[in-house]
Amino acid sequence: MHVHGSFRRICRIASGVSVLVALLAAPAGAQEPIKIGFGMSLTGQLAPNGKSALLGMKIWEEDVNAKGGLIGRPVKLVYYDDQSNPSTVPGLYAKLLDIDRVDLIMGGYATVMLAPAIGLAKERNKLFPGLFGTGVNSQLNYDKYFAMIPTGPDPKPAFTKPFFEVAMAQDPKPQTISLAAADAEFGRNVCEGARDNAKAAGLKIVYDKTYPPTSTDFAPIVRAVQATNPDIAVFCSYPLDSVGLVRSISEIGFKPKIVGGAMVGLQATVFKLQLGPLLNGITNYETWVPAKTMEYPGVNEFLTKYQARAGAEKVDPLGYYLGTWGYAYVQLLEQAIKGANTVNEEKLADYFRSATFKTIMGDVQFGKQGEWTQSRFLVVQYHGIKSNDLDQFRGMATQNILGPKEFATGKLIYPYEKAK
Repeated sequence: MHVHGSFRRICRIASGVSVLVALLAAPAGAQEPIKIGFGMSLTGQLAPNGKSALLGMKIWEEDVNAKGGLIGRPVKLVYYDDQSNPSTVPGLYAKLLDIDRVDLIMGGYATVMLAPAIGLAKERNKLFPGLFGTGVNSQLNYDKYFAMIPTGPDPKPAFTKPFFEVAMAQDPKPQTISLAAADAEFGRNVCEGARDNAKAAGLKIVYDKTYPPTSTDFAPIVRAVQATNPDIAVFCSYPLDSVGLVRSISEIGFKPKIVGGAMVGLQATVFKLQLGPLLNGITNYETWVPAKTMEYPGVNEFLTKYQARAGAEKVDPLGYYLGTWGYAYVQLLEQAIKGANTVNEEKLADYFRSATFKTIMGDVQFGKQGEWTQSRFLVVQYHGIKSNDLDQFRGMATQNILGPKEFATGKLIYPYEKAK
């Protein structure tokens, strides 16, 4: 018995030593992760862009953790599918904060998904960056909201400002304009800005109506616009609307002098592949394209990683639109946490207000209402598209940046039908 008792004591001591050795050997990275929570559109009509943004964010997570994390802690993204449905958003963020106990929250993608979340963020006094929301904070004026979208300090008109600058530089100058918008947060906000731009340009507005966001047949909308014979046709549309509108414009034979403006979705490769040559002549907004004028530090390295994984992840194969921006979006938090040396949200918000962020999408500074201090929105025109093949969309062969001038790579083909 005495021998057995001694043996048991030795085993207990050995076990305790093993645990101590294991604890001493544990890496510093074994600390609790910094949990960053958000909703993202992984199904529904916003999913092509949401899934691309998420892959960009996941690549950032891996890059940061490979370098040892932030302030001695690993980072962990905690996210849920918002289904492209605004009604899911408040519940998702309540779960992230109350059940998952995340350290920080971020907005999902798109105006319509950020609008239901910003009120909750303000109520909880949470730092709240948002990805590609237009004018989300214009009414609320929340001092901890920061918009990752290059519209600048006056976002509603900024969305179409380069479009109007290019249009009004043509000879002969266009005289009339139509405005058709989805009757939802984004469509109304951007159309309001386009209306202001049209009036400032001295254009006569001959059509100005919204359509239900549940619309699936766009031929009646295009025919109603066509009946007013505008020189410029501006559409403020969501992704599936944009595809339907482009198809209807072609099928009906609608030929204004310039058409496009604020059509979400045409930037995504999946829709470019669907539409192919039907895109020729469309003049629309962009936020980044692979032009030499926009080769910011780190962007090509990111795209190499993204494109190598895009097939397996079943996301946009190129990643130019939301993949790049997803990565740059979380670079903001990375630099704020490092710069403020904390996850304290008051201090992080102070850092956001004062810092210049260095991202793969260029330098970013925040000002009034959490918007960028300067606009960097683009207008591009598609041309020379001959098929539905992916390779023609990899570079700049089938699109020109028309403005702003410092980024321009070509001139507008005018009128629109000459590019067909």
